[in-house]
Amino acid sequence: MIWLQALWGRVWPYVAGAAGIVVGLFFVRQSGKAAGRQEARIDQLEQGRKARRDADANAEKIRAMDDDDLVREFDRLRDRRR
Repeated sequence: MIWLQALWGRVWPYVAGAAGIVVGLFFVRQSGKAAGRQEARIDQLEQGRKARRDADANAEKIRAMDDDDLVREFDRLRDRRR
């Protein structure tokens, strides 16, 4: 039993160091995942803002059209779909 205590006395710093490395890698991984989620959230917000600007611009364009322009635009879109 004494030889086991002597062996453990020599090995435990290496075990503790390896455990510290594993814990450090885990925290680096978690912080990377959090940063990735934040970046994805920002990209999604930017895409939403762009879509809203485009929708507002299109709505303004349609409001500015008179009836004949609207009919021509709808006919053009319908013909393009075919």
